[in-house]
Amino acid sequence: MNEQNQLSGLEATGLVLRYGNRDVVHGAGLRLEPGRIVALVGPNGSGKSTLLRALARLHDAASGTVQVRPDGGEAADALMMKRSDFARHVTLLSQSRPVPHGLSVRDVVEFGRHPYRGRWRAADPDGPAAVERAMELTGITNLSARGGHELSGGQLQRVWLASCLAQDTSVLLLDEPTNHLDLRYKVEIFDLVHDLARHHGVAIGVVLHDLDEAAALADHVVVLSEGRIAAAGPADEALDAELLSSVYSIPIVTHTDPLTGRLRTRAVGRHSGTSTHHPERTTCP
Repeated sequence: MNEQNQLSGLEATGLVLRYGNRDVVHGAGLRLEPGRIVALVGPNGSGKSTLLRALARLHDAASGTVQVRPDGGEAADALMMKRSDFARHVTLLSQSRPVPHGLSVRDVVEFGRHPYRGRWRAADPDGPAAVERAMELTGITNLSARGGHELSGGQLQRVWLASCLAQDTSVLLLDEPTNHLDLRYKVEIFDLVHDLARHHGVAIGVVLHDLDEAAALADHVVVLSEGRIAAAGPADEALDAELLSSVYSIPIVTHTDPLTGRLRTRAVGRHSGTSTHHPERTTCP
């Protein structure tokens, strides 16, 4: 990220979001601050992705406010800003993006510079450096000349993330960024998200399904249930076993991992007390 840009946060208050005449998010409030990670969790249909899209101005609010809060500056009404100005503050990596056929990795990353080019693709003197920085941060510099259709799912997710970073915003919204990724790429994406917050001061809001991942990654966890915020706070407070059991409609137990000190969760199904594991079996070298 451009360290010389003024860092910004994002704050939503009293957001009511609708599909047609049906309210799907009810009076939600959320604050994203520079250098901190906020995870949104909850069952399918709880309003997580809809709330994130509203923060990115991709879903109109029936009521409520969204404000960009520059560090040390006056808050601005995000819903009234020109889209190009807003896009210099906030970017969203959505759940699914197309495979970019016929385009190189560098071409895709350069898409992130659209807020700085104007209607007639005016000169963007900071663009090349921002693109190089984004590719370096995501570890895809060596792929820059490759075609998007040649990449694995994990590589392609890094490319789209680099495109977001090239946008040079200080608020990054991620909707299930590791969906369909294998273990290695998942860990690498989470490491990168952590570095963006800790070392570059980016304010990050991320939708996650895995409660343990949210507990490990986020400074602040927001639990949504039926479009309402059921709990918010540090993971060991927000991810309360009784609350989670009610929200997910299944018994959930929690404990603290003795090695990491992090909260862990486990849903208890009908067969959770049984095991097919045979402890006497060993793996031959």
